[in-house]
Amino acid sequence: MVVTTKAKDFTGTAVLGDNTIVEDFNLYKNIGEKGAVVFFYPKDFTFVCPSEIIAFDKRYEEFKKRGIEVIGVSCDNEFTHLAWKNTPINQGGIGKVKFPLVADMTKQIARDFDVLFEEAVALRGSFLLDADGTIRHAVVNDLPLGRNIDEMVRMVDTMLFTNEHGEVCPAGWNKGDEAMKATPDGVADYLGHNSDKL
Repeated sequence: MVVTTKAKDFTGTAVLGDNTIVEDFNLYKNIGEKGAVVFFYPKDFTFVCPSEIIAFDKRYEEFKKRGIEVIGVSCDNEFTHLAWKNTPINQGGIGKVKFPLVADMTKQIARDFDVLFEEAVALRGSFLLDADGTIRHAVVNDLPLGRNIDEMVRMVDTMLFTNEHGEVCPAGWNKGDEAMKATPDGVADYLGHNSDKL
């Protein structure tokens, strides 16, 4: 998947936040009012993955209040997802995470998002989708490298800000900071505005 293109739609089996298993979970029908974060992880019942999933869960309300849905995907089946959710955190589980976990048993979703590693597991891919499914931000980590969920929240804020105001956000921009206005020649009015963050 390439930033600025539409994410390929998918329909599959998922375990929802209330532990209901549905067989017709559809990406585009579950994008939030303002967008979605679709993230891939290698495997249930592993070591780095629960730290990331729990971190997403702890910030889930931050995403939801911004109109963003969170959707996790791995190549495990729905029963493994459910068993992992029903395993206490202090025993290696993830607990009652509130967002859906999609079962990608055919590995087609991971393949479509270009995160399938050696035809076996998904790399740690994170994709920020706008409300219409356009990919606005994407990052893929190698298997040992855990991701920063706070950075995804920041990227959501930058997307929502630029969507609303038509401005651009410099390096290190955070919600509440001054942004920049692009000039007709394509050069942003930047120097003197947050230049200490360069």
